[in-house]
Amino acid sequence: MSSRTVVIGVDSSTQSTKAAVIDAVTGEQLAVGRAPHVVTGESGARESDPEVWWRALGDAVAAGLKESALPARSVTGIAVAGQQHGLVVLDRSGRPLRPALLWNDTRSAPQAAALTDAFGGPGAWTARTGSVPVASITASKWRWLCEHDPEAVKAAVGVRLPHDFLTERLAGVAATDPGDASGTGWYATATGGYDPDLLDLLGLDPALLPEVAPTGAARIGSLTGAAADALGLPAGIAVAAGTGDNMSAAVGLGLGGAGLLDHPVLSLGTSGVVFAASRTRSTDPALSGFAAADGTYLPLACTLNCTLAVDKVASLLGLHREDTAPGGEAVLLPYLDGERTPDLPTASGLLTGLRHDTTPQQLLGAAYEGAAVTVLRALDTLLRACGLDPDAPDVAARPLRLIGGGAQGRSWVETVRRLSGRPLVIPAGGELVALGAAALAASAAGGGDPVALATSWGAGDTGRHIDARERDLETWQRVTSVLDRASEPLLGG
Repeated sequence: MSSRTVVIGVDSSTQSTKAAVIDAVTGEQLAVGRAPHVVTGESGARESDPEVWWRALGDAVAAGLKESALPARSVTGIAVAGQQHGLVVLDRSGRPLRPALLWNDTRSAPQAAALTDAFGGPGAWTARTGSVPVASITASKWRWLCEHDPEAVKAAVGVRLPHDFLTERLAGVAATDPGDASGTGWYATATGGYDPDLLDLLGLDPALLPEVAPTGAARIGSLTGAAADALGLPAGIAVAAGTGDNMSAAVGLGLGGAGLLDHPVLSLGTSGVVFAASRTRSTDPALSGFAAADGTYLPLACTLNCTLAVDKVASLLGLHREDTAPGGEAVLLPYLDGERTPDLPTASGLLTGLRHDTTPQQLLGAAYEGAAVTVLRALDTLLRACGLDPDAPDVAARPLRLIGGGAQGRSWVETVRRLSGRPLVIPAGGELVALGAAALAASAAGGGDPVALATSWGAGDTGRHIDARERDLETWQRVTSVLDRASEPLLGG
């Protein structure tokens, strides 16, 4: 065991840090250390102290190494994949001036709308950045901070994303990557760098920002002595630029220029997320037109209501989440938290088609169907943005990779299978973000393309393969008809 060469891939998410110890040759996951974060705030505020992330990284690395029973000298590289969009402002000593604003802090919604208008509307934004400002993106948060905490803005000598902050602590170098940078709102995917016009609009000095490495796998430095002491790792090991969590999951699945292009992924979590690596840059306002970690693009769409909303319906009905039946005539759009795709921020749930013989199990099944149709419509938009016809036989035959907690549920898998008509792959790897970060670390330490390396590890294809079944077009058309015809007063949009 001690002769192994390993790397550490870090997933620093909203709620916790996971540090995966991965065999650099085979991709075998040897151990995963975990440590929690603390999120505070109410009435739309969501904040965390970045120092908690740093302490959690150290705790997770220590726990992972202990579980692996490997000596620290076996580690040759490390990379961080972090929650996207968060805003960290630093003082001259590299310490946070205030708690970080997280991606799900919604206080900057008015600033997002104002920014959209100030730069000429959605089309002007997508032409530059690939995405339209919403409350989640960093540019909106920066504008909010300028208005509500001008002293912190005046004192700031560094502006970072969460993964940038941790990478700088590791290597002593201010660096980011195109993938995570593309979620800021001031990085132009059209030209591949910070956009001076947008920085002027935001009043943001480019000197405050980290350098953009060519890819998330670029070696931007080595582990400093101070960081080595804090983490119990050897000084001088490779530190990769790292990337955002969605970009890292794509690498872990083998999506990218050296792997699978235009092959869709559906993440079934609290939110429903669809993405694909592509050589086509998206300018569709309905999508987030991100860059990928490897030099390609990662168009992405997100719905707000997925597993949590359906579980709430199950709770209201007094049913277990797997006690379901197809919805029959009932249509239930479970937009309990508003909706992002389609853009209905004040929407609420909508039920129609109720009959005397409708059963509780059918109502729960209708909630699954409503949530699944919503995210699968976003998938169709995604595929069109990649230059594909979602109904073309060769495109429909491409497996849809299901990840996230819902991918382990029978009802979710069968509902997606029935309504998509696509073959499914449920990858075996459970920590895809950390695995992708490990591939970035291994590439930084030993060279080579991270997507090619992750592909050789096989994480994207190992697991359950489920054949396609005939698509349930009757249910699809019933749900989409209600969604298309429902007026704004009905949906609260």
